Amino acid sequence: MQDDKTFLGTQPVKKLLPKLAVPTVIAQLVNMLYNIVDRVYIGHIPEVGSLALTGVGFCLPLILIISAFAALVASGGAPRASIFMGKNDHDSAEKTLGGCVTTQLIISVILTFVILIWCEDLLFAFGASENTIGYAADYMRIYALGTLFVQLTLGLNSFITAQGFAKTGMYTVLIGAVLNIVLDPLFIFALGMGVKGAALATVISQAVSCVWVISFLTGKKTILKLRHENLVSGLRLVPPCLALGLSVFVMQASESVISVCFNSSLLRYGGDIAVGAMTILTSVMQFAMLPLQGIAQGAQPITSYNFGAGNAARVKESFFLLLKVCVIYAGVLWALVMLFPQLFAGMFTTDAGLIGFTARALRIYCGAMFIFGIQIACQMTFVSIGYAVCSIIVAVMRKFVLLLPLIYIMPLIIADKTLAVYTAEPVADSIAVIFTIIMFSINFKKALRKIDNA
Repeated sequence: MQDDKTFLGTQPVKKLLPKLAVPTVIAQLVNMLYNIVDRVYIGHIPEVGSLALTGVGFCLPLILIISAFAALVASGGAPRASIFMGKNDHDSAEKTLGGCVTTQLIISVILTFVILIWCEDLLFAFGASENTIGYAADYMRIYALGTLFVQLTLGLNSFITAQGFAKTGMYTVLIGAVLNIVLDPLFIFALGMGVKGAALATVISQAVSCVWVISFLTGKKTILKLRHENLVSGLRLVPPCLALGLSVFVMQASESVISVCFNSSLLRYGGDIAVGAMTILTSVMQFAMLPLQGIAQGAQPITSYNFGAGNAARVKESFFLLLKVCVIYAGVLWALVMLFPQLFAGMFTTDAGLIGFTARALRIYCGAMFIFGIQIACQMTFVSIGYAVCSIIVAVMRKFVLLLPLIYIMPLIIADKTLAVYTAEPVADSIAVIFTIIMFSINFKKALRKIDNA
């Protein structure tokens, strides 16, 4: 535990960012293993691996929706708690935590019933075929039972990181992921449960992580304590949290809509192999995005705390350091994907035909990855300083205004219609980054002047 509860406002930013970001990045990478390890094992199930992998790919939109609702509450609640801490308003910070927990409990119950009741209908809507619906439904019904654990683990871990306890946040995911890696082969192969075993392993792992998170936030080491008296009284502080978290929710939840559009278009032009490749492409993009988000989340407590404390110089310093790190990371990963696409594709399947097709598509789909660090740094900083409207606008612009129409427009322009669908991603990313740079440069200056004039 930090002895100095004001360390976010006093320690050098250049030392604080790696101290908070490195464990958070590790946590994000480990967290990604929950779904990717499932897919790697599922893709290697004898005889039916490729078809089962495609089926589980159709579960991704629902999984993203569950995670998105956790982000709706936590990605707005955690920065606001940090801002309250910067203002030395500890009571409001703890009430924010309590109100967000209650909100997540309510959302978890609703989501669980919705998915269990309309599981197959939702999967068909997301593009599942008669060949893949069995695998998709088997996985999703079991995964849905762990919705509560996913909500609380992802949601409450954000409040741990927001206090500056990045290592503890890393342990949260590490515990669950290691358990998941151990249980996957046991349930999938040894017990012969197939995709059901993969889902069960994930649910059990998330449950253990959930126990760890709650134990920490009710224990002695935490700065913000989860208190039962704040579970109801803190609800009045939740609406601003939801407004701030809406941009992250849009980014994550829209992935479901995007997946439907991608899968339906790819099924039309390229068949099951194109959809199977999309499952791999999505996994690789997660590999790119999650560390970027981890770096940004490491900077969030620094930016939010100092914004609340009215220290404009440290807010500015934390942003530019975040921007530099994100741009370097995105550039390096882009180069690796361009040079070794077969290596990334081979992580998820042994099917030579699928590897060859995916490697070609991967270079196109990730074509603009090298500039995406700018998008993440700007959007997370908007969230960190409480600029809800700006963060929502840049999220909606990239996903709905640009990417969705381009999925259908690009096949009208490019002769190879299957590869044209994949091209929508880099085109949308390039335009979105230009828009975000312009919007951020204007509003960030206003935010800094507001602090100076306060």
